[in-house]
Amino acid sequence: MRALLALAAAVAVPLNAADKPAPLTPSEIVAAAPKADWLAIAPADLLVMDLSPDAAGKPRRVMIQTMPAPFSQDWGGNIRRLARAHWWDGLSINRVQDNYVVQWGDADGEDKAKAKPLPPGLTTVPESRYLAPLPHPAPPFLPWRDVYAAHVGFTSTGWPFASDGKVWWPVHCYGAVGVGRNVSPDTGSGAELYAVIGHAPRHLDRNIAVVGRVIEGVEHLSSLPRGTGALGFYATPGERVRIEAIRLGSEVPDLPAYEFLVPRSPSFARYAHARANQKDDFFIQPSGGADICNIPVPVRRKAG
Repeated sequence: MRALLALAAAVAVPLNAADKPAPLTPSEIVAAAPKADWLAIAPADLLVMDLSPDAAGKPRRVMIQTMPAPFSQDWGGNIRRLARAHWWDGLSINRVQDNYVVQWGDADGEDKAKAKPLPPGLTTVPESRYLAPLPHPAPPFLPWRDVYAAHVGFTSTGWPFASDGKVWWPVHCYGAVGVGRNVSPDTGSGAELYAVIGHAPRHLDRNIAVVGRVIEGVEHLSSLPRGTGALGFYATPGERVRIEAIRLGSEVPDLPAYEFLVPRSPSFARYAHARANQKDDFFIQPSGGADICNIPVPVRRKAG
């Protein structure tokens, strides 16, 4: 009887701080997000880049999600036209600059005598297209400060953006894909593309078009040998990595299905809060805020 009373008394003692369950980590919140909080990515919105196999003979595939309107739609139209024409097939990755970008396209593009002809019908895009009018009502902004803009947030379609309160624009985060260009007023056609493989180069925002993001296979880009030439360009043709093919996802058979966590879902709100205020067992001091690029939109393969 005394033993039972002692057990009852022990159970009745409130949990102390050490006994409280640890807050969920961002990855745990994402893993627990219900199906209703995820949205499918259409295959037509994917670019599938197959590089030559690595030194061990393993295939290297990079999956790129293209950015929807209102951002970058003119460059996006060019990119789709280039992909449908199979224009990138047989070209190469020509630049790998440490903590910055990987760039691909026609290595002879600056030489008119050697450059690969572009498909007809590409649009010349004005610099004004780096920005888009902010819709009303405006999308929700994050409550944390940003060095490069008055406001930052996420579109309903899952893309990070920045704004001055009047216009908005996409931002350069890790894995972002942008359009290479020459000096202003040139804005690039989309034939030269790059992916960010280092610290988010936000100083490029509003200066170069962001047209997509790598959602799978970024390791095949970030692990490439760094170029030894100026700005990380490969000094010799033998250093370049061959592009076997770039296709629209709708043209590739047996492609996995992908989905992203919707920014306006309850799960995403909990995930963003956790990224800014991590209090799990590992963290000693929560930061109380987060850079927009430190809240990457979760993307995953759909089960089944």
